[in-house]
Amino acid sequence: MQRHLFLIGVRPEARDRYLELHAAVWPDVEERLRQSHIDNYSIFIHEDLLIGYFEYLGEDLAADMARVAADPVTQKWWELTEPCQVPLPRVARGWVEAAEVWHLGPSTSHPRGVERD
Repeated sequence: MQRHLFLIGVRPEARDRYLELHAAVWPDVEERLRQSHIDNYSIFIHEDLLIGYFEYLGEDLAADMARVAADPVTQKWWELTEPCQVPLPRVARGWVEAAEVWHLGPSTSHPRGVERD
């Protein structure tokens, strides 16, 4: 499994529209992501910054991302979402991937929801 985190700005005047769209992501868009081995996908927002995170479970990320990009329904979805986004400073266009510096993996001795003394 590979973890990926991406960043992009959201246009302040389009913030509400972006949130509205993501309150009901199209099922076909979600299914295409699943078929492309994308799992545990989240988008967070902080002020005018969008933070996307997903886990990749496949063998060829470039090929799977090409399948996502070629999907006609996803392309229509992007026609709605992309005008809401603005590249970060010093970035020509689109989402930029952040490098992972550190990761604390799941605990094997303390299952989630169990408090420690």
